[in-house]
Amino acid sequence: MADIDTSRDQPTGAGRPAGRPNLTSGAIAPALLMFALPTLGSNILHSLNGSINAIWVGRYLGEGALAATSNANLIMFLMYAAVFGFGMAATILVGQSIGRGQVDGARRALGTAIGLLVGGAFVIAAIGWIFAPQLLRLLATPPAVQDLALVYLRVIFLAMPAAFLTVLLMMGLRGTGDSLTPLWFMALSTVLDSGLNPILIAGAGPIPAMGIAGSATATLIANLVGMGALLVTIYVRDLPIRLRGAEWRYLIPDPTLLRTILAKGAPLGLQMIVVSVSGLVSIGLVNRLGLVTTAAYGVALQLWTYIQMPALAVGAAVSAMAAQNIGAGRWDRIGSITRAGILINLCLTGGMVVVTTLVDRAVLGLFLANGSPAIAVAAHIHLIVGWSFVMFGITMVLFSTVRANGSVIAPLLILAVTLIPVRLGFAYGMMPRWGADAIWWSFPIGSAVSLVLAIGHYLRGSWRRGAMLVPAEASESALASGEVAGRDCPTR
Repeated sequence: MADIDTSRDQPTGAGRPAGRPNLTSGAIAPALLMFALPTLGSNILHSLNGSINAIWVGRYLGEGALAATSNANLIMFLMYAAVFGFGMAATILVGQSIGRGQVDGARRALGTAIGLLVGGAFVIAAIGWIFAPQLLRLLATPPAVQDLALVYLRVIFLAMPAAFLTVLLMMGLRGTGDSLTPLWFMALSTVLDSGLNPILIAGAGPIPAMGIAGSATATLIANLVGMGALLVTIYVRDLPIRLRGAEWRYLIPDPTLLRTILAKGAPLGLQMIVVSVSGLVSIGLVNRLGLVTTAAYGVALQLWTYIQMPALAVGAAVSAMAAQNIGAGRWDRIGSITRAGILINLCLTGGMVVVTTLVDRAVLGLFLANGSPAIAVAAHIHLIVGWSFVMFGITMVLFSTVRANGSVIAPLLILAVTLIPVRLGFAYGMMPRWGADAIWWSFPIGSAVSLVLAIGHYLRGSWRRGAMLVPAEASESALASGEVAGRDCPTR
């Protein structure tokens, strides 16, 4: 599709935060790669943290405890859908504001998101603590591990408010074009969490052995320390998202901004919920196949997190760069950003698939005792599913581009169709014939359908007519025309 040139409307860049990279001019592919690499590093550290913790749990407490954490972590993924959706909507607003040189608008958008979500995190944590047993039963958690999963899940719920705020701050920084600062604090949290896990699980000196609760407590401590350190750094370095003086009122959600964040964030959050529901139903099917298969699937999920990392990192970079260019009126660069993102994703994700397939048994053996029958099952699962993440990566880039201009309904519908009637329908329909393999083959089939539909939506181009609200003008309700500031938006 030919790109629409509205460069005559682009701002001069006045007001761009000092030291922030300029994503609206210059070579696209190198800038996109340099922005994506720190995000990839952050994602790898996050996954490495979970993997190391799984190693400690599996080695110290056995396969039952590992299956318990897998079930509990899927529930937490569902809880994080809200912070992702509304945080992503705020991040798009931040990026578009930075593209226009409107730093105050970026602060308004992020302040509204924090005011909305951090208070909500305390409510979710309280409700989650109370209803954790019911959640685990709905998940069909094996009775042998329900008590372990309950202990772990309840402590993890306590860590949620700090985790929510940290995620929002990191997303906000990436929206301004800073993907390096979040990397350092992800590293800090990873070191603390993975280092404290064996100490709190097994005990050391005066510290008593806490078992599986020790693993969750290590996560709680790491989240609190990481959040505090990140806040201190934001203010010491006077980073663009900091609030001072009268700006603290931005934490009281602006009604107009709040409507925009809710309208755009709800579908984004629902996308995560759809993914979560699909995952919960899948693990419910897996749980019925026995403890060995459940443990194998949990370990395969650990491996897949690494394969997904390039796609997620490049998608975040594409979204931030596209949002800033849309804010600056540089529609002439959007197609090139998308193509560069697809090419980088093919190289990085394809490379991860090849490497993890070649060494899958060695890596899988880190999580389980030598000779565990779950290793062979996990290797078989990965052989079927692993290559589908190449298609997933391309889909992520296309979705990230259209979301940068506020198109969130079509990606939601595409995911809902491909994950529920396609993927789960295939799994249920073919299990009588293929057994467990029907579950594993449903992944690449769903990914293929999702990719075809995503390409169709991108090429159709209707997403270019949408627009996000300008945060700097939210208090004046400057949304009368339905276009961003009434200009800079293609009419096509």
